[in-house]
Amino acid sequence: MQQGRHPDRSSTRSRTVLAAGTLAALLVLSGCGAGDSADSKGAARDNAEYAAPGAERGAAGAADQGSAESGSAEKKKPSALSAPHVIRKASLSVEVKSVPKAVAAARAAVDSAGGLVASESTERLDDTHEASHIVLRVPQGEYEAVLQELAGGGKLLSRTTTAKDVTDQVVDVESRIATQRASVTRVRKLMDRADKLADVVTLEGELSNRQAELESLLAQQESLKDRTTLATITLSLSEPESASNGKDDDPGFLDALGGGWHAFVTTVRWIAMAVGAAAPFLAAAAGLLLLGRLLRTWLARRRVTQEPQASQPDERVPAAPEAPTAP
Repeated sequence: MQQGRHPDRSSTRSRTVLAAGTLAALLVLSGCGAGDSADSKGAARDNAEYAAPGAERGAAGAADQGSAESGSAEKKKPSALSAPHVIRKASLSVEVKSVPKAVAAARAAVDSAGGLVASESTERLDDTHEASHIVLRVPQGEYEAVLQELAGGGKLLSRTTTAKDVTDQVVDVESRIATQRASVTRVRKLMDRADKLADVVTLEGELSNRQAELESLLAQQESLKDRTTLATITLSLSEPESASNGKDDDPGFLDALGGGWHAFVTTVRWIAMAVGAAAPFLAAAAGLLLLGRLLRTWLARRRVTQEPQASQPDERVPAAPEAPTAP
């Protein structure tokens, strides 16, 4: 009896194990299905919540993402094929015989190359020396030629050149401008289709932000274009010290003659100044002397005319009769 019961027990155990495995498999499958349905429901709910208040904004954002990806893809293509964009700058310090003539020559060189003078500053150091500081803008193709011409106009004291490759920055700005323009166009189309006031207000704010960013990118592009199209050359011109400074230690006959003449002229000038200062007083004194002399002459003449008139009555007095003489 016991031996007959063993096969029943083993078959019962196998059936139990099989049932437990089937139940576990069903539980796993049902759990996965429930998780997937919950995830799909949550995603659908999130999408509905996002799309309900602003369908236009969501569409614009999705379109911007697509355009950004396409813009980045396009940016990678021309970066390898576009011409290099380089910002070149140079600084020259040259000693020349005449600063005005050197400035005129620099202007002529820049004009012939198709460039321009951005700024110019000239100052007089003393009675005989001048210095000038000029900022020149020349096309990239004429940069080296103009630089050599300016450096050969006198004695080169110093020279500094720099070059910065901004090709990647130029391509990036161009790609961002294209993307931003497409984004502005899409927002305007969405504004035309918007019916609710809230959507119109939201889209207007979005349009203002994107237009401001587009204008900023356009300004960056213009600045890069200007700096990569025209190179900048800063030219400093100065005159050498006068050669007469070396002769002061060993004067000669001409120096002595010049010094004597200078002293003579200075003395005459001071005498003339003294005479000029004293002239009014001398004129007044001469006038007083002349007036005194005239007054003295007039008085003398008056005395002469008065003396005869005083002596005439004495002469007219009759003489006393003489006494008769005795016979």
